[in-house]
Amino acid sequence: MLIFCLAFLYGLSVTKVRAQASVTAQAFAEVIAALTATETAQLNFGRFSPETDGGKVVLTPDGVRTARGSVVLGGGSHNSASFYITGEYDATFSITLPSAPAVLINTLNAKTMEVSDWTSYPAPGIGVGKLEGGAMTVRVGAVLNVGDMSANPVGIYAGTYAITFSYN
Repeated sequence: MLIFCLAFLYGLSVTKVRAQASVTAQAFAEVIAALTATETAQLNFGRFSPETDGGKVVLTPDGVRTARGSVVLGGGSHNSASFYITGEYDATFSITLPSAPAVLINTLNAKTMEVSDWTSYPAPGIGVGKLEGGAMTVRVGAVLNVGDMSANPVGIYAGTYAITFSYN
């Protein structure tokens, strides 16, 4: 009996168990709507006079305009920039404002002014915007740095800048 038990245990220890299982699994992917941005209002600092020393014209994302230094605000229209963002329903997105000033050039004499200190609503950053219902409006303001009358004579100043909107 002892020999039989030892033979049985020896047989169990040298027997190799080979098991294999195979399964077919599923994979999924979903393509979402492209994120689009359309400029619906241009950044417009409006009319003003630099006077003797110049200064700044501050335009908030809400469209409130103020002057600093010797700048005197004039009549006419002014407004913050506005962008209509569309994409996937309830998706969040990021806003990246310009990291450097934008240059506005006088169309008559090539004199320049700089736009800096960019602000937006919602504020810039990662995941700050939410496309409730698939859309949202982003408003942008900035500061226009103005020289005196000789540095910034009469004329229309124009330029471009880039803002990036991206899904998270």
